[in-house]
Amino acid sequence: MNIRTPPFEKVLIANRGEIATRIIRTLREMGICSVAIHHRIERRSRHVEAADEAIEIFGETPVSAHLDGPQIIAAALAQGAQAIHPGYGFLSENASFARSVREAGLTFIGPDAETISLMGDKISARTFAEAQGVPVAPSVIPTGDLGAFIHAAERIGFPLLVKAAAGGGGKGMSIVRSADGLAEAARIAASEAERYFGDGRVYAERYIERPRHIEVQVLGDGLGNAIHLFERECSVQRRFQKIIEEAPAVALPGPLREEICAAATRLAAAARYKNAGTVEFILGADGQFYFLEMNTRLQVEHPVTEMITGLDLVRTQVEIAADMGLPLAQSDVRSHGHAIECRICAEDPGRDFLPEIGVIDYLNVPSEPYLRFENALREGQKITADFDPMLAKLVVHGPDRGHAVERGIGALRDLAILGVRTNVDYLAGILDHEAFRAGEVHTGFVAEHSSALLQVLSDHQVLDAAIIVGALGFRAFRDAVFSVPQPHASMEDWRN
Repeated sequence: MNIRTPPFEKVLIANRGEIATRIIRTLREMGICSVAIHHRIERRSRHVEAADEAIEIFGETPVSAHLDGPQIIAAALAQGAQAIHPGYGFLSENASFARSVREAGLTFIGPDAETISLMGDKISARTFAEAQGVPVAPSVIPTGDLGAFIHAAERIGFPLLVKAAAGGGGKGMSIVRSADGLAEAARIAASEAERYFGDGRVYAERYIERPRHIEVQVLGDGLGNAIHLFERECSVQRRFQKIIEEAPAVALPGPLREEICAAATRLAAAARYKNAGTVEFILGADGQFYFLEMNTRLQVEHPVTEMITGLDLVRTQVEIAADMGLPLAQSDVRSHGHAIECRICAEDPGRDFLPEIGVIDYLNVPSEPYLRFENALREGQKITADFDPMLAKLVVHGPDRGHAVERGIGALRDLAILGVRTNVDYLAGILDHEAFRAGEVHTGFVAEHSSALLQVLSDHQVLDAAIIVGALGFRAFRDAVFSVPQPHASMEDWRN
């Protein structure tokens, strides 16, 4: 029996929650010791309990602790780790952090700092992509001369999308449909970009009406060799935030798929990209696609690619970081069936998706061989406003898209999270919508069908009430919600 020696003895995970537990799972399978980090309010979190070791980090807020690169590197050294996996978010695309990790004698499980800097800046990334023959939408960059900026924008034509040069996640973005609103939109976008990313640079590019958002998963060995793992459909978004992702993309013609994937691979190879990354494109109704950006990290939606290819992307990340090369040749990559991921968030769709806080009183997750529920949840867990509202990801696989949609709807209907409002019913309504079933997806899908989706939601509020009533019929649930904890239970006439 051939047993491979683990590339590292110990890896610290510079992240938390569901992605930390996801990484821990693969490290354990590889025989690698995992180290979790946590702020004091996370001491009893599932990712802390799942890890082999844990170390507390400090900060005025939980987020500031997780953004303290020097402290995290010091923690890795103190625990004897050889590498740091950043997950996504927090420091995952911070070039300074990646550089500091390397300077400390540790391995950063991701691309090098120079690549992060190149591709993390949308303006430099666009310039680089264009030099590699990758299509880029016409754009204009403000130079301080407002009149020249507006004149150049008019030559491109409206509508335009004003975007931040740094960062992502929809921050610092707005659609402008005439010259009258361009200056103010650029000012607001610059202010928001400065607040979120510390970089107020913006630019404007041609906005494609009713576009699709297609991204390609790539792997590179840092030596100029790169492969793709096919594409994902990320068109169903709310306020520029993805909420449902699929692999492969919906009804994408074979030649167009090959062209998009080839462009992404060419870009990764030219950048001498090392590790896993994602090249994102906007696809117009005319079949023309344009480079959008490159994410130099693991994506939230990576499980759908894993489900159609059978690969473990976290394992691949670790092995490439250890200079073990690419896991297979392009000709060996195969796609099987269809996968859909739904992002479960603590938010109230009925109140304009306001983030929700509370305590998870009851959690019931369906168990099927075709389903993954990526999470770090448990009953009794407090959901606070300290972190991003995404709680979990429900991912299903089917032999084709139709089966995957049905399985997704069924799994969402069977999933029960009580005690905090979530978007579970809203997501089920999207999957069940006739336009989604027909594959008529684009980035404006949610806005276009908002009335119908909210109507479905109101119908399910009655069902939610029935579920709660039914749950109260179970003694274990009722006791967990209403019982008095010890030592107070043994005190007579005790009152709250």
